[in-house]
Amino acid sequence: MRILMLGNSLTFANNMPRMLAELTGAEVVHHTRGGARLSEQLNPKTKLGARTQAALTQEHWDYVVLQEMSHGPVSSPERFLSSVEQLCALIRANGAMPVLYATLGYQRGSAALAAKGWDYDAMARGLSEAYRKAAENNHALLAEVGRRFYELSDAQNLYAADGVHPNEEGSRLAAEIIAAVIQKQEEKQRLREGTQ
Repeated sequence: MRILMLGNSLTFANNMPRMLAELTGAEVVHHTRGGARLSEQLNPKTKLGARTQAALTQEHWDYVVLQEMSHGPVSSPERFLSSVEQLCALIRANGAMPVLYATLGYQRGSAALAAKGWDYDAMARGLSEAYRKAAENNHALLAEVGRRFYELSDAQNLYAADGVHPNEEGSRLAAEIIAAVIQKQEEKQRLREGTQ
């Protein structure tokens, strides 16, 4: 199995692609850059976009994981939905299944959240709703990482000191959620093939 991860520091923090590879037994490649938006992955004039476009047209993937810049789905929802739609079309043309890595809101009480003037609950809810809508619109798999972070927010600290990125435990949780979604899809596929 081959998995391509398209995202930014929330994808590559704590070497999360390696964690996903260990959990799934897959070869995991990531095209990431700190602060990257999904629209950059579509732009062949950027270094990242050129690499991604070549990978999606010249290589075979089983799953492609998409992760938008941290607040992109709430601060630029139309741009986010458009980028997901375009990338999902390319991913399906490649014969792969898109997986949306629905990311975490900024940590409750963090300086990052205060700087944006946002409410923790509203940001978490907004991210979750935007990713759910994008998944439904594009028949993509949804790895609800942010929702799980929200559910566990009072019980355990999953954030790095900056209140934006996951700590190692948070990255492991994210990898486990993405792996579980992929493994469930693999099982569905095996059952379908077994009944034909």
